[in-house]
Amino acid sequence: MFKCALVCTDFTDSLQRLIKFVPDVVQSGLDKIVFFHNVAITAEREIPKVDAAAIASAEETLATAQEATLPDGKSVVVEVCSGRVLDNISKVARRHHADVVILGTPTRSLLTERIFGSTTVGIAKQLEIPLMILRPPLVSAYREQELSLRCQTLFDHLLVPFDGSKSANHLVENIKAAAQTHSHPKQCTLCWVVDDSIRVELRQPEDQVKALLQDAKANLEAAGIEVFSEMRAGDPQSEILKSAEVNDISAIAISSGKSKGILKWSVPSFTSALLRSSWHPVIHFPSAN
Repeated sequence: MFKCALVCTDFTDSLQRLIKFVPDVVQSGLDKIVFFHNVAITAEREIPKVDAAAIASAEETLATAQEATLPDGKSVVVEVCSGRVLDNISKVARRHHADVVILGTPTRSLLTERIFGSTTVGIAKQLEIPLMILRPPLVSAYREQELSLRCQTLFDHLLVPFDGSKSANHLVENIKAAAQTHSHPKQCTLCWVVDDSIRVELRQPEDQVKALLQDAKANLEAAGIEVFSEMRAGDPQSEILKSAEVNDISAIAISSGKSKGILKWSVPSFTSALLRSSWHPVIHFPSAN
């Protein structure tokens, strides 16, 4: 699905564990993995100074990733930078032509997520590439055998919330293009949730919903993806999470416009609510707008 992943870790998000599983991660279709860590500028006596010791320590920690034996055409790079984290992430992503950024996010509170969100928002504004959000508590809890298998199947089966909107169709096109180029994902589940808080007379007719689902299914199948589809009724967020539990997925794929969702974490929306509540990895694709 992706060829070059930029894995950003601050060493408290558990993503540094991935350095031990590089051969497994490349089995998910990646050709190149870039591990990134940013060291803040110190202010000794109010004079900005590069923390050389912290940089050397981070480089030593991440160097383990480069010891892995990989198939021809696969590679690992370590980038430790000092200064403004957003600027450095953007520079490193562009230098290596990363097509996905992998980040961790806490679940302790909405306030915490807003603080983290400032970094995520900045990345989303500067880089028009997908962001994959992983839950640090979950990554930290995996045993090594479990994490190995998870790394191998990062992009195998995507759950796609689908409602026939422009954003949903754009997401389908992105997934289709990825499968045609990179042979991932191998499977997708399209899930349409009929919001039961909407009056019956305002809902789309069931035959129309089924037709739109069938069109999206056929579009993805044209790229060689095995596609499943389902209709549910209830609260969209709850039903998507229930679908994720029963369909053996790798990640939830979402997309939202720039006026909502991931770019405004403080505004209630389906996207931000899903990011707060899902224990499954979430891949956010930039909107076409």
